[in-house]
Amino acid sequence: METEVIIILFICGLFSGVINTLAGGGSLITLPIMIFLGIPPTIANGTNRVQLIFQNIFAVYGFKSKGVSNFKFSWWLSISAVLGSIIGAYIAIDFPEELFKKLLSIIMILVMFSILLKDKNDFIETDNIKNKWLSVICFFFIGIYGGFIHAGVGFLMILVLSKVNRMRLSKSNSIKVFVALIFSTVAFLIFLGEDKINWIYGINLGIGSALGGWIASRWSYDKSDKTLKIILSFIILFMSIKLWFF
Repeated sequence: METEVIIILFICGLFSGVINTLAGGGSLITLPIMIFLGIPPTIANGTNRVQLIFQNIFAVYGFKSKGVSNFKFSWWLSISAVLGSIIGAYIAIDFPEELFKKLLSIIMILVMFSILLKDKNDFIETDNIKNKWLSVICFFFIGIYGGFIHAGVGFLMILVLSKVNRMRLSKSNSIKVFVALIFSTVAFLIFLGEDKINWIYGINLGIGSALGGWIASRWSYDKSDKTLKIILSFIILFMSIKLWFF
């Protein structure tokens, strides 16, 4: 059984790495899977941060190797998000497990609809200082949510970067994975300090997600896969129903 679990987690991590790097929402796969495998929701939430760190390290390097990065702006957003993630992580640690499952189910449904919404990527990036500061403020609140549950946080970051800063998908994704790496590491340390990490599960997820993040960042750094979005939406719908009722 342990071998089967390891294989399942590796595949889930691989799929999550690809999804998170392309847009976001990979945690909507990994979190429910770990809960279905019998991991308490709080520990599943903490363990999920291990694979996020693995995945985003490789994704950041992948985008950098393609010349798609903006580290100065990314650091400003990261600092704001980190402050928020500390608040969110401490909220998550003592959050009731059954309520967590219900909340995750609702979030999954909302994210599913956001995945299916048509988006446009023909943006002209703006350097307006007011827009940049607005993004910094928005990323503080995104950090709170990311520290709390993380699932679907990539969509929120892309939404802000595309609507406020008018960035194209490739640029938004490169900033997203950098910011996610920074605040996920901080949230991970908080969960680690509270002994909410399953290392065996986390490392197996991490290996798969690192590979998925590397592949997606180099192969699809300027593309969006509509078929993948539809498949992901069906999986999210199935898992959200199972989380709510079982």
